[in-house]
Amino acid sequence: MVTAIVLIKTDKSSIPETAETLAALEGVGSVYSVTGAWDLVAMVKVRRYEDLADVIADHLSKVDGIQDTETMLAFRTYSSEDLGEGWALGFDS
Repeated sequence: MVTAIVLIKTDKSSIPETAETLAALEGVGSVYSVTGAWDLVAMVKVRRYEDLADVIADHLSKVDGIQDTETMLAFRTYSSEDLGEGWALGFDS
C-alpha cells in the first residue's frame, strides 16, 4: 500500500461539506478537520504509486471549495496500534 497525506486549504464556509465529499472518494481513507495553516488533512491509501494521480490530481484536487493542497508520501508507518496487533496474532483474548 502507498499512503499519501494531503494537506488541504478550503473555503472556510464549507469545511464540513468539503470533508464529507473528500471522505466519499475512492482511495481516501479518512479526512480530518485540523487547526493551523491547513483546514483539512486527507489520508489517501492506494495499491500502486501510479494510482495516486487518479485519486489526488484527477479527483481530490477538483472538489469544489478546495483552494490549495500539499501532498506528502509516507515511507513507513509507525503506530502503537499496529505493534499491539502484531503481538496479538494467533492469540485469543
